[in-house]
Amino acid sequence: MNSWLENPSIVDLRSQPRSWLVTGAAGFIGSNLVECLLQLDQKVCGLDNFATGHRRNLDLVRDSVTPAQWQNFGWMEGDIRDLDCCQRACQGIQHVLHQAALGSVPRSLENPIATHEANASGFLNMLVAARDAAVQSFVYAASSSTYGDHPDLPKVEDRVGRPLSPYAVTKLVNELYAEVFGRNYGFPSIGLRYFNVFGPRQDPDGAYAAVIPKWFDALLHGRPVHINGDGETSRDFCFVENVVQVNLLAALAEPAAMNQVYNVAFGQSTTLNQLFQLIVENLAALDRQPAQATPVYQGFRAGDVRHSLADITKAKELLGYAPEYSVRDGLRKAARWYTQD
Repeated sequence: MNSWLENPSIVDLRSQPRSWLVTGAAGFIGSNLVECLLQLDQKVCGLDNFATGHRRNLDLVRDSVTPAQWQNFGWMEGDIRDLDCCQRACQGIQHVLHQAALGSVPRSLENPIATHEANASGFLNMLVAARDAAVQSFVYAASSSTYGDHPDLPKVEDRVGRPLSPYAVTKLVNELYAEVFGRNYGFPSIGLRYFNVFGPRQDPDGAYAAVIPKWFDALLHGRPVHINGDGETSRDFCFVENVVQVNLLAALAEPAAMNQVYNVAFGQSTTLNQLFQLIVENLAALDRQPAQATPVYQGFRAGDVRHSLADITKAKELLGYAPEYSVRDGLRKAARWYTQD
C-alpha cells in the first residue's frame, strides 16, 4: 500500500465518506482518481463527454473495486461547455477534482477555438457552478505549459514567462480566473501544474497521444519511434499515482494552502533519449525485446519548450506531497500495463 494513504486526512475519509465530482472521469487521470476514491469508500460522481476519454477506462475501474464500492459511483454524460450541465453535476458535491480539458499543444495550434471553448469557457462554467453549489474545495488541473518561455530551471510557481501555445494561454487563464474567484467570492481552489503525467490508461492512439504511451505502442508493434529534435529535450515526467496523491491532499488542504498553484512532478529531469532507453529496458525485462530499438530523429515541434524541470518544494511543504514513484519506478508499472494481453 502506498504510504501516503496513511496520511491522517486520507485515513479519516474512510470513516467519514464525502461526496466528490471528477470531471473528465473517463480520461486517463480522471479514471485513476475515480478508482482511488472508490477504493477509499467515497461517493463519486463522474462527468465526461467522451471527447478524449473512453468508456473502457470506467469498465477497468469497475473491475478494480468491490461491487459495494462501485455502487457509490454515479455517472453523468455531459459537457463542461454547458453551464446547466455543470450546475447539475455540482449539486450535493463537497469536493470537485476538475480534470476535463482538451490537452495537447499541437491540437491547440490546429484548433485554438475548440481548445479555448473547453479549457477556458468550460473552466469558467465549472467555477461558477461549484461556487453556486458552495463546494468545499475545487482542485483543477493546471499545466507546466504556463511557464512558457521563462528560462529558469527548476520552475518555481511565482515565475512564469509568455505562453507559447493556445493551450498554454487557456491554462494561464484558468489560474487567473481561480485567483479572481478567490479574491472576490472567497471561493477555495487549488491549481496543480502537471508536468508530463504518464501511467496506466494513458491512450497511445490518435494524433495527439503523449510520448510515453505512443512509444510503448510503437515498440510493441514493431513500428519506429520518432523523437523530435536531437533527443536532448528534457522533461520532468510524473507517474499518475503521484498525481492522484496530490489531488486528494489538495482537496483536503488547510485554508492557508488554498487559492494557490503548485507544481506537480517528481523533481527530476529526463531527456527523451534517456526515456527511450528506459522504455526499451523495461520491455526487455518483460521478455518483450523491441524489434525497432533505435529511434528515428525528426525536426523540433512548434510550441514546445526545450527543457522542463519542477521545483516541488511548495507542494511538499504546504500540501504534504511526497511523490513515491520515480520515472524508473513508474515506467516499470506502466510497462506491465501496456504489455497485458
